[in-house]
Amino acid sequence: MSKQNIYEQDLDRNQANFAPLTPLSFLERCASVYPDRISLIHGDGSHTWLQTYKRCCLLASALMKIGIGTGDTVSFMGANTPETFEAHFGVPMTGAVLNCLNVRLDAKAIAFILQHAETKVLFTDKEYSATIAAALKLLDRKLLVIDIDDPYCQKGELLSDQNYEDFLATGDADYRCFKIDDEWQAISLNYTSGTTGDPKGVVFHHRGAYLNAISNVLCWNMTSHPVYLWTLPMFHCNGWCFPWSLAVVAGSSVCLRHVRDADIFSAIKKYEVSHFCGAPVVLNTLVNAADELKKGIDHKISAMTAGAAPPAAVIASMEKMGFGVTHVYGLTETYGPCVVCAPKDEWQELSVDERAEMLARQGVRAPLQDELMVADPQTLKPVPKDGKTMGEIFMRGNLVMKGYLKNPKTTQTSFAGGWFHSGDLAVWHEDGYTQIKDRSKDIIISGGENISSLEVESVLFKHPKILEAAVVASSDAKWGEVPCAFVSLKAGQEMTALELIAYCRHELAGFKIPKKVVFGPIEKTSTGKVQKYLLREKAEQVALVVSK
Repeated sequence: MSKQNIYEQDLDRNQANFAPLTPLSFLERCASVYPDRISLIHGDGSHTWLQTYKRCCLLASALMKIGIGTGDTVSFMGANTPETFEAHFGVPMTGAVLNCLNVRLDAKAIAFILQHAETKVLFTDKEYSATIAAALKLLDRKLLVIDIDDPYCQKGELLSDQNYEDFLATGDADYRCFKIDDEWQAISLNYTSGTTGDPKGVVFHHRGAYLNAISNVLCWNMTSHPVYLWTLPMFHCNGWCFPWSLAVVAGSSVCLRHVRDADIFSAIKKYEVSHFCGAPVVLNTLVNAADELKKGIDHKISAMTAGAAPPAAVIASMEKMGFGVTHVYGLTETYGPCVVCAPKDEWQELSVDERAEMLARQGVRAPLQDELMVADPQTLKPVPKDGKTMGEIFMRGNLVMKGYLKNPKTTQTSFAGGWFHSGDLAVWHEDGYTQIKDRSKDIIISGGENISSLEVESVLFKHPKILEAAVVASSDAKWGEVPCAFVSLKAGQEMTALELIAYCRHELAGFKIPKKVVFGPIEKTSTGKVQKYLLREKAEQVALVVSK
């Protein structure tokens, strides 16, 4: 007879002692405790947390009135404006799933996502109307389109007879809700480029979003009421979960439509910005800005960066400017950052340049990331912590996606052995810090954007003059990485690098276009497999193509 567990006797879960975890609760608390604190600053206007809560409730109510509910997809083609921020709360309040679209994608990619996600409602900022109009023509069904008519956007056209503010006005002013039934319920859908040309839909759940929002705060030592500048696109992994993180600490968001050095420095000085995130290219932009723009900053600023590993020189230059840099690592599949290069006390004794070398490593698991290891991708046996032996980075825990939407085979493969397979190859140092050395998936990360080498190759292969093509990542001081195309032409054909780039401009989003081009034979193994490691070495010696 088994012994009865006394801690299970008459101690049942009920609504008094248990609630599903959801970041929506952060918003309700923030509005209740800090109703008059500034939540959003956009141009000459601002909202308080109470106003933001009410607007999110109006959005939810308006969506529910048109039949949007649990399991429906609501897409946003939005800039870093209050509307996109509000969507992170208003859409999931209905039980629906928020799909923030990458505004840099072309019409074909947008159309694929809208079709695959089965989007019911699309909110679109007028700046991106040309792309959306072209995408809508490619769909085999109609969906409700609502314009975001931002007064600070001076270009683009309206596509429908209803805009965001008009839509909010149809909501019930008395509607109040932030609860969900199941924390495993999907909260958002983010698409990422994989090793195939088609993007994969990564599904986040409420529990993971809640925990990563808190993990961000702990990673960064964010105290109450930070002033956060939106240099990171909110469409990137839901802004790395920072819309929800800012509700945890009742912070103020400073909206920024475009990432330009003058605008960033102006906002930092005007609003005394304390925190901002961005890819290494953003840091590099600030480092290389005119000295005049940098004058007048006399407060501490914290920058969080991720993407292609930031050059140590960039981190050092930022620190010399007085900016503290936190290097994090993660993937769309891990809600953004789940690994942090947590600084150690003894690093303070190092020179700025030496400390930057340490900070350029990917680091250790974030506070709420359960497990992290570097292991042999076949056996899942951890590699020695010798800083030399290469392995793949694996994670598991609450900060890992539900899976890929309507893609069970890829989902199962990515979770093989009970771990999430990142596809990133790294070494494990003696102090437990990871450092990425290569990518098994051949993904190129340029300015924080993921580029599938296979997608670019497939476009090149379609050109009538091209016989073979291979695309690899090449390091770049500004963008972190850029695509380098190796091209073999058909017999008797001639082509210039500028001609190739002009062709790609009609087929690919701008950030996916090769910035380096090499013509000639492409090295292969005896079985015909392209030797990309050799091409990567060659790519480092190739000059950028100057395209007008």
